[in-house]
Amino acid sequence: MELRAVARFLKGDFIMSINKPNEIAANLQIGPTDQGMVRLYIEAPQFQLPLDFDPDEAMEIAEELVAAANKAREILPKD
Repeated sequence: MELRAVARFLKGDFIMSINKPNEIAANLQIGPTDQGMVRLYIEAPQFQLPLDFDPDEAMEIAEELVAAANKAREILPKD
């Protein structure tokens, strides 16, 4: 992450929450590293953020994503 982006984040310029809309666009890449970790790599114009997790942590994150997706489907209006 660029130092300026970190400073803006710490000053509160990037304050976000789950339900607050934002205009930040980012790319997300997910894959294994050569060290046996799972990397989530987030890249936006303001920053690059590599996040490494051991396989067990990655599975927990995957389960949380599935649970969140299922809840989001419940919120969507039915046709």
